[in-house]
Amino acid sequence: MGHGHHHDHTQPDWAAMAPMLERQAEIAAPVHLQAATWLRELRPHPRLIVDAGSGPGVVTCLLAQVFPDAEVVAVDSAAPLLELAAERAARAGLADRVRTLHTELPAGLERLAPVDIVWAGRSLHHIGDQQAALAAFAEHLAPGGVLALQEGGLPTRWLPRDIGFGRPGLQSRLDAAEENWFAEMRAALPGSENVTEDWPALLAAAGLRHGGTRSFLLDLPAPLTHDARSHAMDVFTRIREALAEQLPADDLSALDRLLDPADPGGLRLRPDAFALGARTVHLGVRPGAEPPVA
Repeated sequence: MGHGHHHDHTQPDWAAMAPMLERQAEIAAPVHLQAATWLRELRPHPRLIVDAGSGPGVVTCLLAQVFPDAEVVAVDSAAPLLELAAERAARAGLADRVRTLHTELPAGLERLAPVDIVWAGRSLHHIGDQQAALAAFAEHLAPGGVLALQEGGLPTRWLPRDIGFGRPGLQSRLDAAEENWFAEMRAALPGSENVTEDWPALLAAAGLRHGGTRSFLLDLPAPLTHDARSHAMDVFTRIREALAEQLPADDLSALDRLLDPADPGGLRLRPDAFALGARTVHLGVRPGAEPPVA
């Protein structure tokens, strides 16, 4: 629940996952808007922004709206998600400033350099050698350019500690199981390297000056909207699928009740479901003066 979307260790079915990814980004849009507004304080007039690991383009379009003079490129290795990003940009009237690039990260960025802002929202941890990827991102920044790295934060809580059935503390146990899953996912990535996740230190090792770290709160009190409940159902369905072999029988039974749309204690109907989490953004700045505004 704290590392973005779930998938197994093989190639995900991005077309099938697209609706969930769109809902996830749309629900978190207020958080992304706060982060982008903060980023604008440091780099107010970028010409070129790259959304590295853009998915279906929700944040891509938000960046284009926050920076109305910039060209924004959605970069992703999943073609079905980039198609959605292009469609979203067209619907929002942004097709003249938003384009897509289908490539693996970070290898494809040399086609775009120099970049004024690279936004990497929960995408770095899907690259095996994170330090090498940060160095590549830094290399392709313009002088004074900014890498906005969204990693860490706090996992989203959806339920009270005691949900009225099963053992109290279900979400804490799910978080622990997900940490194990995440470690296995990271270990299975090509070229996977373990690093201490001191993100400012990793940015410095990539040759960037630490431009600040802030956390932004996702706070959706009960009762949740229909879209937020749908996303909660998505999240817990993926947890049920990914972690079934790691969870005890009583927690699996509780998950099944939560996913039953007709159960009054389920996520679809219970009045006390909420969403509370935090997204942390670290800024790294490439040394050098910002280019003059045209």
